[in-house]
Amino acid sequence: MKLSIRGFSLACGITLGLAVFVLTAWFLIFGYQASLLGKLSNLYLGYSVSWGGAFIGLLWGFADGLIGGAVFAWLYNKFAGSSR
Repeated sequence: MKLSIRGFSLACGITLGLAVFVLTAWFLIFGYQASLLGKLSNLYLGYSVSWGGAFIGLLWGFADGLIGGAVFAWLYNKFAGSSR
């Protein structure tokens, strides 16, 4: 069985983008200390633990998940095809 590269990468992008957004919003709403979450600013340009940063994290997380998911699905299809 092969994975749809487009479908899998979109699913990963949406999931990671929403995860970064929801986690940032959760920290802002409930006032948790964001020292660990703030380390994402080293990875995602423009990200901060703020409402603006939540939307920037949403975009970066989507792009990150999209690329990572595409690479994973492509590799999976390559390796799954060679085992037959």
